[in-house]
Amino acid sequence: MMRSLAVAIALSLGLGMSGLRAAETAGPDAEKVKKGQQVYAAQHCSMCHSIAGKGNPKNALDDVGSKMTADELKKYIVNPKSVKADSKMKAYSSLPADDLDALVAYLSTLTKKGS
Repeated sequence: MMRSLAVAIALSLGLGMSGLRAAETAGPDAEKVKKGQQVYAAQHCSMCHSIAGKGNPKNALDDVGSKMTADELKKYIVNPKSVKADSKMKAYSSLPADDLDALVAYLSTLTKKGS
C-alpha cells in the first residue's frame, strides 16, 4: 500500500513538472504571437488583409498558416515579388527582425482550425 502511494506521488510530481515545463516552453511563443498581433496592427496590415472577417476582405489571411511555411511567410513579407512576381504588396524589408519573427509567428497560427 505504501509503495503504491509512493508511486502515485512520484507520478503526480513528474506530471506536474512536465506541465510546468510545457508552460515555460509555451510562454515565449505565446508572447511572440501576441507581439505579432501588435505588429500586424501597427503596420496597418488590415488595410489590405483581413483576419476573421476584420479588415479588407480581398486578401483574407485566415488560412495562411496552413498554406505557407514560416520561411515562405518571411520571404513574402520581406520581398513579395520574389515569391509572386505580380504581387501588389509592398516589401517590408526594413521591418526589425524581432517584429518580423513575431509577425510570422502570428501568421503561422492562422489556420482554419486555429483562427
